[in-house]
Amino acid sequence: MLARFWARAPAVLRPGLGCQVMGRMTEWRRRYPATERKKFYQDVSISQGEGGAFEINLDRKKLKTPQGKLFTVPSEVLAIAVATEWESQRDTLQFFTMHLTTLCNTALDNPTQRTKEQLIRAALKYLDTDTVCYRVEEPPGLVELQRNEWDPVIEWIENRYNVVIGSSTSILGPNIPKESKETFEQHLSSYNSWALVGLEYIIHQLKSVVLSLNLIDRNLNVEKAVLLSRLEEQYQIECWGNVEWAHDYDLHELRSRTAAGTLFVHLCSESSTVKHKLLQD
Repeated sequence: MLARFWARAPAVLRPGLGCQVMGRMTEWRRRYPATERKKFYQDVSISQGEGGAFEINLDRKKLKTPQGKLFTVPSEVLAIAVATEWESQRDTLQFFTMHLTTLCNTALDNPTQRTKEQLIRAALKYLDTDTVCYRVEEPPGLVELQRNEWDPVIEWIENRYNVVIGSSTSILGPNIPKESKETFEQHLSSYNSWALVGLEYIIHQLKSVVLSLNLIDRNLNVEKAVLLSRLEEQYQIECWGNVEWAHDYDLHELRSRTAAGTLFVHLCSESSTVKHKLLQD
């Protein structure tokens, strides 16, 4: 079952990013030694506990959150996805690669004690500084690239939600009507708190509400959404070249985080239609 989900995500969700990123990984380990620890288990399994929630078992021990709570998730498929992250670990646990586990921990522990309304406001604050709404006036090549690549995704969102967003070359950005923001707020209110944690995570990665909703609503795939979020950087790379493995590693990491966040939102959605479609795909 899980293979069908991973087939939709980019290859960076699978172990191994290649030799070119090993330098960056070594640097990460040097700076953040606490993000790794020796693997202490052999078998990973899932079980259904009281109330119907699903638990992760590491050998005979139940997984706990950083705050010591029992690690439980609302669906079996999400439990399988999390268990796969733990099962894929080698001799050491690389927590910085376990994005689904991190998102579940955030939803369970809620370390900042945010309400659903606060989660929605945190997500929508990016709308006023949305990546695709800020345009350059030069060079001409980048101006045309932004218009050709970003205008369609803005128009798609405007038509789908009957809102006005627009774009601007001003440092203040576009003047998005209050009614449009209220429409987005109402739409996000239809998500449960777990899904909102994932949606805010995606928006933070892409720095764009517009791209994130295009992605969640399946108008864009992960690779395209990430590419559009890095359009100016990609333009500069094509003009001046990249820093060998560094840019490639950053791209792989962004794809991995965005793919995990997208999967998390869909698996946490209360809509059985979404889950059924994922299984069909």
